[in-house]
Amino acid sequence: MTTTDSERLSVVLVDDDALVRTGLALILGGAPDLEVVAEASDGVEAIAVVRRHRPDLVLMDIRMPRRDGIEAAILLRGEPNPPKVVVLTTFDTDSLVLSALRAGADGFLLKDTPPAAMIEAIRSVAAGEPVLSPTVTRQLIESATAGDGDTRRAAALADLARLTEREREVATAIGRGLSNAEIGRELYMSVATVKAHVSHVLDKFGADNRVQIAIRVHDAGLT
Repeated sequence: MTTTDSERLSVVLVDDDALVRTGLALILGGAPDLEVVAEASDGVEAIAVVRRHRPDLVLMDIRMPRRDGIEAAILLRGEPNPPKVVVLTTFDTDSLVLSALRAGADGFLLKDTPPAAMIEAIRSVAAGEPVLSPTVTRQLIESATAGDGDTRRAAALADLARLTEREREVATAIGRGLSNAEIGRELYMSVATVKAHVSHVLDKFGADNRVQIAIRVHDAGLT
């Protein structure tokens, strides 16, 4: 069975290193359901390229000249029908990763992620699932929120208080890094029902993605 152009996920690559872009293009080009439609060398070019090509997903370096991945992610989230955004970093302890996620990025990948894992991660993001493993999610959130005091906790608890009991259970499971399928098995509900609860939680939190739900759960001290 072949994959038609309309079924392929269109991807824009953004990195100031041409060799990295070439390597990423070769990796993604090997997947029948992914298509690299354009490249950009920094966050400034990225906005123009996205407006021209309207991709499904942007795979973008976090550290770039002129405009970094954080600022570019913020601007991309403001676009009509914005693409999913996955930021790339060299180290899993990059202090900018959590800032990028708060800016609306849908996850992050290490640049040394194995090709097969990178392709699967991109598919997951396109399907609405974050690309952060539970361990990395916890590590990033804890390092970024340490020392913020009681203000963030109070705000997070107020957000959680607006949820129904079932929505709170789903939010807490997201905070533990569970996928929709895993949440469904644990809470004895269908994946469709889980997705509906996730959508309600996103709306009530005013959040863009599941990672931001996980941050609220962590701030509230539930993970």
